[in-house]
Amino acid sequence: MAVRLSELFWFDLLGMGEIPLGFKPGMKSNGIDINYMKNFERLYEGAGMWLSDSHLARYELDGPQLNAQLEGWLSQVQSTKRPARAIIAPHAGYTYCGSCAAHAYKQVDPSITRRIFILGPSHHVPLSRCALSSVDIYRTPLYDLRIDQKIYGELWKTGMFERMSLQTDEDEHSIEMHLPYTAKAMESHKDEFTIIPVLVGALSESKEQEFGKLFSKYLAEPSNLFVVSSDFCHWGYEYYRTIRSCIF
Repeated sequence: MAVRLSELFWFDLLGMGEIPLGFKPGMKSNGIDINYMKNFERLYEGAGMWLSDSHLARYELDGPQLNAQLEGWLSQVQSTKRPARAIIAPHAGYTYCGSCAAHAYKQVDPSITRRIFILGPSHHVPLSRCALSSVDIYRTPLYDLRIDQKIYGELWKTGMFERMSLQTDEDEHSIEMHLPYTAKAMESHKDEFTIIPVLVGALSESKEQEFGKLFSKYLAEPSNLFVVSSDFCHWGYEYYRTIRSCIF
């Protein structure tokens, strides 16, 4: 069972400060062997709820049911742009956008894709830059997805990134909603690819250009796929955006 509490809490409790990127279970800091962090993973138990006080399911937590659901949507669409180098797909609950997302993921060619960059906007913490995860593995009801630590190391060395706490990581749905679809699209080569999740903040125009330049070299590599997580719809009373509110 992976540790559910924020890693920052544990490291502050032990007087160790923030956990450095790439810290692994069993490594020592200040002479303390961190053996309690047996599984350095991001869990998906919270995925079944859209919000903590809501009962709107994001997606099925049962693996076989989720697999059947994804297969159903994917079977109804065509591969017209395959192989895609980049796709844009929504991060709403699958009840609302599962069939829409299938059009994007149907264009993924698992036979040539080896790295998948997943870029999602931050909903829970203010960011002026981009942030990387602190874990090694993202769990899904289908199978675990491994984060590419080599690419993460390259990105971290640029000094352009912050790091997500485990709590922020598990709370954020913009990346999470793409994990089951990524796993499904790549299942025929599930041991041959890695993911690079990136949480995107409210970037200034200059920072957009900086990050665009940085990611462009990875986009140029044919074996890399970029998944851009987009809002499905922010229209309606719950978003304070209605026809009446837009009339001045």
